[in-house]
Amino acid sequence: MDFVVTTLLNALTLISILMLVGLGLAISFGLMNVTNLAHGEFVTVGAFAVYFVQSMGGSFWLGLAAAPIAGAVVGCILEFAIIRHLYSRPVSTVLATWGVSLILQQGLELTFGLGAKPVTPPIEGTLDLVFTVYPAYRLILIAIAALTLLGVVLLISRTSFGLDIRTVIQNREMAEGVGINTRRTYAIAFTFGAAIAGLAGGLVAPLAIVLPQMGVNYLANAFFVVIVGGVGSIGGLVAGSVFVGGLTSVLNYQISPSLAQAIVLLAAIVAVRLRPNGLFNGASR
Repeated sequence: MDFVVTTLLNALTLISILMLVGLGLAISFGLMNVTNLAHGEFVTVGAFAVYFVQSMGGSFWLGLAAAPIAGAVVGCILEFAIIRHLYSRPVSTVLATWGVSLILQQGLELTFGLGAKPVTPPIEGTLDLVFTVYPAYRLILIAIAALTLLGVVLLISRTSFGLDIRTVIQNREMAEGVGINTRRTYAIAFTFGAAIAGLAGGLVAPLAIVLPQMGVNYLANAFFVVIVGGVGSIGGLVAGSVFVGGLTSVLNYQISPSLAQAIVLLAAIVAVRLRPNGLFNGASR
């Protein structure tokens, strides 16, 4: 029972991380149809924000508050300088964001140097959950991820900004016709997605190796999550996160992480083949 509960909690931790990273990507890729290969670097920027604040003597929580702000700033600059000029040129967007990702990696490396950066979790202890003992910080991470997802769902479904986003997605020309500033809506949505990715980076920093290249792995998994679950759907995002995160966690106990990643990729390809519109959205073909 101890092994089963621990495995489930580890899976839930990874699912929570992937859900946050995928949530930001779902906004840019799933809703705005922008293939942003620099999305993983928003995660990296968030992690380095926590490291920087702690290295200056600040608390983890102060660093975690700075993480989404750092992600939002980088995302806003990227959208204003590059993305908004390439909405109608998807291939150019891919190339441009790939170049930006390399620039950000090298910039972080030049600023903070080589080698992994240590980030201390705010709580070091464990909690007794009857069937097992589990790190308290991981439980906090799961709770924050769940609250963030709930907040985004409420933002999209219950606010005027959420209505603007849904209107622009369904018909951009009609949205402009009724007076919605589509450029402003896209800019805010992209920046918001970058902020969520920055938050994900801040949360995962105590559990991961904080390096300038750390965002690459999260980018690949986030694309798996969004595509497998179903593009443009919060339910699909959750389904994709459970599929990728759950399968990865279970396989990591049995085989090497590299082989586990390969099997997850193969499973994702099979899932997309059987359900092209996603696990949550579409019917099988």
